[in-house]
Amino acid sequence: QVLVVIWFVILLLLIFSFLGTRGADRIPHSWQNFMESALDFVVDIARNQLGESFYREWIPFIGTLFLFIFGCNWAGAVIPWKLIQLPEGEFAAPTNDINTTVALALLTSFSYFYAGLSKKGLGYFKRYVNPIPLLLPINILEDFTKPLSLSFRLFGNVLADELTVTVLTSLVPLVIPLPIMLLGIFAGSVQALIFSTLAAAYIAEALE
Repeated sequence: QVLVVIWFVILLLLIFSFLGTRGADRIPHSWQNFMESALDFVVDIARNQLGESFYREWIPFIGTLFLFIFGCNWAGAVIPWKLIQLPEGEFAAPTNDINTTVALALLTSFSYFYAGLSKKGLGYFKRYVNPIPLLLPINILEDFTKPLSLSFRLFGNVLADELTVTVLTSLVPLVIPLPIMLLGIFAGSVQALIFSTLAAAYIAEALE
């Protein structure tokens, strides 16, 4: 079920990209204006965290992370998947599945290792014994806690939002859940921003 919703989100992102780039003009209009605004927002995230020297090459990665998580969170908050009855399981936001958030966090980890190794080579591993070798275990542990915190933060927030809406809908249908759903849409957007910002910050740390 998660893969179905993931492919649905990817399809929507591709459709928006196509509409935003089809017949592009020097003066943006309609969908092009929307996509350029989204691109400017992603560029700001990358530039603020990575600086002028490195941000350009990481825009595709940071942008993909932000838009994918944003789309997944909104798909879970806006679309009433629970109305679709399945023989087993149910449709939900992909970020409501710990496997999705762990995969995104591991992808971020591989990216900042790649960033550090591509710039510094094997000298990147000197950071583990700086400023003193005594900090080696702590620095190694830090690399394990980064993906854990990224994955569980995103998973926990999305799961808590969906559980809150489900419980309130069963108790007081239609009226009370609407403000909570709006709050969930806002929270989903913030979580996408936090995840992509932290990913960019970790990459910037590896490049220092």
